[in-house]
Amino acid sequence: METSLSWERARNVCIVKTLAKLGHFPTRKSEKEAWFLSPLRSETQASFSVSLSKNLWYDFGMGKGGSVIDLIMVLNNCSAYEAVMSIEDSTQFFFSPEDFPKKNNPHHIREVKPISHPALVQYLHSRKIPLDLAQNYCREVWHSMNSKTYFSLGLQNDADGWELRNKYFKCSTSPKTISSFKKGFSRLLILEGMFDFLSLNVLDKELFCSSDIIVLNSLSNIRSIENVIASYAEVMLLLDNDPAGRTAAEELLTLFSNTTDGSDLYKDFKDLNSMLSYERKES
Repeated sequence: METSLSWERARNVCIVKTLAKLGHFPTRKSEKEAWFLSPLRSETQASFSVSLSKNLWYDFGMGKGGSVIDLIMVLNNCSAYEAVMSIEDSTQFFFSPEDFPKKNNPHHIREVKPISHPALVQYLHSRKIPLDLAQNYCREVWHSMNSKTYFSLGLQNDADGWELRNKYFKCSTSPKTISSFKKGFSRLLILEGMFDFLSLNVLDKELFCSSDIIVLNSLSNIRSIENVIASYAEVMLLLDNDPAGRTAAEELLTLFSNTTDGSDLYKDFKDLNSMLSYERKES
């Protein structure tokens, strides 16, 4: 299979924006670099650095680094060719040092309303999520950054920030934290993102409706809920079947005896939405 994306252009895909697309955001940032909790392993102190001038990463805990191609190779356990193909198949964010100005340039929320924009309705349809279900938990959020205005599906978090998704990108506003849905059940479900949450309601409504739920919005938020995990009789992990998700699940299973791994529900797929999309396409 030929790839139309040159190796040089593939290397120029922005690492920070690629990590954001995967749900990983800096814990701190300077003029020269951004620091992350490693997406390649579980840690509590950020030791994964991205140069904002060179678009290169280095994981000090692993002693490894490189370009975005190298990062995708480690994340997906694949060859360089497969990494370039993966980059080509996703929405591209090409790197420019101008993308990272010295002064903070936050998102501004302009309007929050029920979901009605045809593009967002179509996006939900493409992800096999019924509009009436999404209306119960999400909103249409108009937001601006760098003098440009965007519209996205928004899931609000516990600190009134927003997780924002549309066909072309994913991002979030500050403060970034978990989204909790608690009704006082003795069982807690832990999921990674907005579409995992919505997909579970479609795939197993009984499980969804008989459990408290936490949407992490980023695996880096796991440390902030350890006390919550310990307070439940039963905790089911429904994290992604990728290296980062598997590592996080294994650590929690080791730390907490009340925790079980529910990823067998979608063992042949990366996540719940991948399984839902496959099943709805086949039916």
